[in-house]
Amino acid sequence: ENVFNVIGAFDIPRYIYNSERKKFLPLAMTEVPGPSLFGTARDKAELFRERYSILQQRIHRHELFTPSPVAAHPDDSKSKFQLKTVETLLGNTAKVGEVIVLGMITQLKEVSTFALKMHSLTFLHQFHSGLYTESCFVLAEGWYEDEVFHVNAFGFPPTEPSATTRAFYGNINFFGGPSSSSVKASAKLKQLEEENEDAMFVFVSDVWLDQAEVLEKLHMMFSGYSSAPPTCFFFCGNFSSAPYGRNQIQSLKGSLKALADIICEYPSIHKSSRFVFVPGPEDPGPGSILPRPPLAENITQEFKQLVPFSVFTTNPCRIQYCTQEIIIFREDLVNKMCRNCVRFPNSNMDIPNHFVKTILSQGHLSPLPLYVSPVFWAYDYSLRVYPVPDLLITADKHDPFTVTNTDCLCINPGSFPRSGFSFKVYYPSNKTVED
Repeated sequence: ENVFNVIGAFDIPRYIYNSERKKFLPLAMTEVPGPSLFGTARDKAELFRERYSILQQRIHRHELFTPSPVAAHPDDSKSKFQLKTVETLLGNTAKVGEVIVLGMITQLKEVSTFALKMHSLTFLHQFHSGLYTESCFVLAEGWYEDEVFHVNAFGFPPTEPSATTRAFYGNINFFGGPSSSSVKASAKLKQLEEENEDAMFVFVSDVWLDQAEVLEKLHMMFSGYSSAPPTCFFFCGNFSSAPYGRNQIQSLKGSLKALADIICEYPSIHKSSRFVFVPGPEDPGPGSILPRPPLAENITQEFKQLVPFSVFTTNPCRIQYCTQEIIIFREDLVNKMCRNCVRFPNSNMDIPNHFVKTILSQGHLSPLPLYVSPVFWAYDYSLRVYPVPDLLITADKHDPFTVTNTDCLCINPGSFPRSGFSFKVYYPSNKTVED
């Protein structure tokens, strides 16, 4: 059994929810064609349909939406909700009170009679916590009358702990990696994880290798860790302070060579630690479309020869360590989501909590309109955050934070040069984080 695996976004297995059989089927058991970077119109439609169906099946399983048993106390059934579809409402001529509908926030560009029937809404704005952006799925509560849905309140779909998901779907390996079933079921790996108390992961974001001060601080970091080398260093981009430019690739090759020389000065780290590199939004690559491929081979070849235990992976990527599942995503997402909010939260001091709740509720790393955060349509499934991982790293230039939600630890190490050279250290044996 492999203890440590780096799983690229293009290697993640794809499972499609089958509403008739009420289970997830691997792509090979469906009629959906294999993914391609050049997506079809069908891929774009499936992208939203799959996001919706994952949330819908999760909501139906939540205690607030499961029907009460016949012998239940009357008060119990009153506290339950029933999810309605738009089709059900359109079939009603009388007023329907206390309705909850699952839908996506969107702006209609074209107005047709059908669209008006589907989307006639009046709002009495009351939003629960979270960052509500276009393309987010929400539970809208209100009443329906004369083909108009009057919304009293908006809320996000309830989250679901990983253990609950697995209790329902068994040991399917949604996460990826060499194991045929979920590593959560392995007693041997769990024992190894708990016994290896020295294991530690170091997360650093915005590693500007062209800045002398950044290299100097990395020197200090390696010097401090040389007596007890971490299991792995995770370096997230951007790897240059000045993006683009005709010399960027040549400059980056030279910067990586300088980093390799520093690592070689510390033999204990060079021999014992792994190095994982996740590209940033302004690193060389095919534009800003997600998921991003790794840095090109011609840039990283020399570094790999000098530091053999190094992996250049995709953005986002997944890490499986023993029984723990870790997702790493390098994107300045907090700022993007705040700028594109339909309504900004009242307590702007608590943005990290709103942000984490939004990501986990949506079950997706980038719940933004495609024109704001473009995605390869057929690879949208690689951005799923479902089932919920043990650790979610959203490397962002926003201030560093550590938030726990739904048994998931969410960390932003912050921008290394911009935040006074801060970084985060994670100890898998007891699931704790240090600054």
